Formats: sequence, structure tokens, C-alpha cells
Amino acid sequence: MEERQGTVRISPQVLSTIARLTTLAVPGVLRMYRELPSSVDRLLKARGVGDGVRIEVVDDAVTVDLHIVAASDVSLYDLGREIQSRVARAIKDMVGMPVLAVNVHVKNVGSRPAAGEGQGGEQA
Repeated sequence: MEERQGTVRISPQVLSTIARLTTLAVPGVLRMYRELPSSVDRLLKARGVGDGVRIEVVDDAVTVDLHIVAASDVSLYDLGREIQSRVARAIKDMVGMPVLAVNVHVKNVGSRPAAGEGQGGEQA
């Protein structure tokens, strides 16, 4: 007889963090696109509003929208496909939820920082 242990619920914020970190690890992604300045984000107390990731969970399946700034020297199509593959795999492997779609929105392109330069928090 199988013993019932209770439920496991995964917060959308956890899914957002997995998607964001996985995306940022893909070569060619410079940063996530912030739709709101961080001061507005804090004012609204809406974590995730401006972090470039939108998560929707319907019937225990995940849809992810990612808004990125990409390096100008990469194939944007190939970059998008790689992000889709990695993010879907990460969510499936880490939380076991099916992924319906990973939509990648390239909001801007930019240059990689020169050696020794920081990211500087520049808004795109």
C-alpha cells in the first residue's frame, strides 16, 4: 500500500529563477531585459515584474516568456532555439513539470563588455 505524504507545490518564483539563471548561462545572452526600472519594481513590490521572465502555470504545465538582450555577434535564431531547449530541460529535470512553451523575445542587441569592464546596470 502506498503511503500518502502530502503535496508538493512549486512557486512560480522558483520556476522564474530556474528560467532566468538557465537563460543567463547561455553564451550570447548579455542580460535579461528589464521592462521597469528597479525603483518602480520595488515600489510596486511585484517581484519578477521587471526581471525579463514571465511564468504561467495552467493545469500543472508551464509556459515561459523570456525577454533578453543578446550579443550582436550571434545568430539570434540559434540563440533562441538553444535557450528554449535549455530552459525546457532545466524545468523538466528540476521540478518534473511539463513545459508547454518557452517563448524567447529578443528585445535588443548589444556588444559584449570589453575585458575589465563591468555590466554597469545599463537599461536597454
